[in-house]
Amino acid sequence: MPRGDGRLSHDLDPQRPGPQDACGVFGVWAPGEEVANLTYFGLYALQHRGQEAAGIAVSDGSGVVVYKDLGLVAQVFDEPTLKSLRGHLAIGHARYSTTGGSTWENAQPTIRSTTSGITIALAHNGNLVNTAELQKEVAERGLLDDGATNDTSLVTMLLASRPDLSVEAAALEVLPQLRGAFSFVFMDESTLYAARDPHGVRPLVLGRLERGWVVASETAALDIVGASVVREVEPGELIAIDEEGLRSSRFAAPEPKGCLFEYVYIARPDATIAGRNVHAARVQIGRQLAKEHPVEADLVIPVPESGTPAAIGYAEASGITYGAGLMKNPYVGRTFIQPSQTLRQLGVRLKLNPLRENVRGKRLVVVDDSIVRGNTQRAIVRMLREAGALEVHVRISSPPVNWPCFYGIDFATRAELLANGLDNEGIRRSIGADTLGYVSLPGLIAATEQPRSRLCRACFDGEYPIDLPAGNLIGKHVLEGVGRRVADAPDAPEHHTPLVATPGGATAHRP
Repeated sequence: MPRGDGRLSHDLDPQRPGPQDACGVFGVWAPGEEVANLTYFGLYALQHRGQEAAGIAVSDGSGVVVYKDLGLVAQVFDEPTLKSLRGHLAIGHARYSTTGGSTWENAQPTIRSTTSGITIALAHNGNLVNTAELQKEVAERGLLDDGATNDTSLVTMLLASRPDLSVEAAALEVLPQLRGAFSFVFMDESTLYAARDPHGVRPLVLGRLERGWVVASETAALDIVGASVVREVEPGELIAIDEEGLRSSRFAAPEPKGCLFEYVYIARPDATIAGRNVHAARVQIGRQLAKEHPVEADLVIPVPESGTPAAIGYAEASGITYGAGLMKNPYVGRTFIQPSQTLRQLGVRLKLNPLRENVRGKRLVVVDDSIVRGNTQRAIVRMLREAGALEVHVRISSPPVNWPCFYGIDFATRAELLANGLDNEGIRRSIGADTLGYVSLPGLIAATEQPRSRLCRACFDGEYPIDLPAGNLIGKHVLEGVGRRVADAPDAPEHHTPLVATPGGATAHRP
């Protein structure tokens, strides 16, 4: 089976990606069920949140085993592998790297054992901002480095460094030390845990099976395994699930600041966040766009797939016909080779192709979710004009992205963001559109049906709800020293065997 190389290719150029997704996490406690298979299907539903690596940890009560690798969920796991992962509880992870490069060592779940013999596996969606501070504590405690360079590994080490405490007690001691965005699922031999940062930046939901419980990043993952939605894991809450049932603890007072960009781009349209269906929110954003930026045109077309709901809303509110103008190649999303210069020049053309008969001689409204560097929109406008479009009016279902995210979405740096330093007219000229309109921030917020005060809007307005460290003590490669940058590192060796933890915190391959 071909294995992934950990390189995203959203624009077929790993040096110039668009906004990349947060990770997806899944956990299940269900004695008598095939928990590895349930986790596989849950991760499959969350694949859009991370395409670099995937992993599953399982426990049968006597030990925890982790199997992980670079690549998509369906590439990492096959039926024999899943059959070998037996147990009554499991957690899983689909990764896009936000701290630490795309290497096998940084794939999740992470795994550590305490000196008392308890094993902890952990999966993380989000990004911590006090990673350097946590690394210092790990060093002071003399904990053994496992080769990973991500914040998740540090948290796992800190949980395992308290052998005199139960895992639950250790979590209540460690979680208040963490700053940033985190939605965790973690486990020991007998218990499934879930925790969400006090701001609830990244989503995390709790579901009920007939014979167990499920936690996941999005409600769509609950749907696919037949679990009913119970509620969201609350900001600042720790949940523990074992044979005695479910119990909840508070490790911090809630200060909700859910990610606004989840409604724009990250979450699946069939997900529900804070009681609001994402598809319905995106359609409403399109209606708002039509009110704020009307134009005379013949056809409204989406940039598939993320622009589709907003384009439907724009057409509905404007009275302009909705139709298809761009076809997406569903098989171009990853590449197992480094793209050549020729492929880079082809760029978006390998992913999207215009329907010439539909767009020729038409005045088009093209609806997309966001503009980051502008490469995609520039190529699309050029393609449509070459296909015979008379006019191309671009409408964007989010405000200009002016600021990078430090809470789990990997945008470009601020210097690379097209909206940084250019006004609306400058951006319009840059992408070659006849007109350009962004939805307003108030209009976007209104579509979510959430109060402004409960949303993180930092990428749009620069108001970061969680204080950021000064200097260079933040960023994707903060834990990677000079010479260990991913771009300069040799290819990681293939690892296709499960991992088990040994007392003291080391990991070893199962023979």
